[in-house]
Amino acid sequence: MKKPEKIKFDQDMTIGQALMLNPNAEAVFMGFGMHCVGCFVSQMETIGEACEVHGVDVKEVLKQLDNMPADKVLEPTDFE
Repeated sequence: MKKPEKIKFDQDMTIGQALMLNPNAEAVFMGFGMHCVGCFVSQMETIGEACEVHGVDVKEVLKQLDNMPADKVLEPTDFE
């Protein structure tokens, strides 16, 4: 049986798309102080735009998103 491909996040993906791909993305964003996950703008705002607005390093956020486990529920404190 073939192992499913790992999700690769990029800065042009919207916050909403990231959340649909892996619900743990919420914990990553919240851990970086990006509380935009519940905002209606999250459906249109890209990860890169959100990082810029919040003064967060987009490369670090993408690194954390790419390394999220799919089989464990994460908490925002996992990224502080």
